[in-house]
Amino acid sequence: MNTTTALWWAVVASGLYMGVNPGMGWPLAVSAALMDRKHGSLYRALAALAAGHFLAMLAILLPFTALLWLVEWQREFQTGAALLVITMGVYLLINRRHPRFLARVPPSRLTLWSFLVAMAHGAGLMLVPIYLGISNKLDAGHVAAGNLIGGTLSVALLVALVHTAAMILSGGAIAVGVYHWFGLKFLQNSWFNLDVVWALSLILVGGVALVFIH
Repeated sequence: MNTTTALWWAVVASGLYMGVNPGMGWPLAVSAALMDRKHGSLYRALAALAAGHFLAMLAILLPFTALLWLVEWQREFQTGAALLVITMGVYLLINRRHPRFLARVPPSRLTLWSFLVAMAHGAGLMLVPIYLGISNKLDAGHVAAGNLIGGTLSVALLVALVHTAAMILSGGAIAVGVYHWFGLKFLQNSWFNLDVVWALSLILVGGVALVFIH
């Protein structure tokens, strides 16, 4: 498996991992369906969560896309991004309280809630080192600036799309299972808190990125 393929698998894996995390919102989709007593509410809620998550990923990735236009500073940007991811992981380890403003977002605004929670938990930051690794495969020394800009922008959109699809696939599968078969007791008896694992994952991703920066 070459480096680029491995990085794309990392995009998918990060999405699957985030989707499993209840903090990304799939329990809200179950709740919406149970309150409305309609199957359609489950899938509408999942679509809203996916839209918010996708926008949050773009909000993080696009500024780094702009930075990559300055290709002579690419290594410095990659190093800074890796350190930023590690810093976010350390912060979440120290401060495990969920931001209070998230509780004030009504359930009817799931897209906004999904966007804010992804930003608050550093979900997009986890993608940044992976995205920069993929973008680095564009041969900046041999392509026109316009092609480089278009290439990095399309990569950012594709990374956000693939990641979000994987996220909502894994989270949606659990939500469907809980709603149709397992029931709420599954959450009470079987689930565990992923906050510490999430913070450690950010530190790990940032650390790996630092090691492999050329």
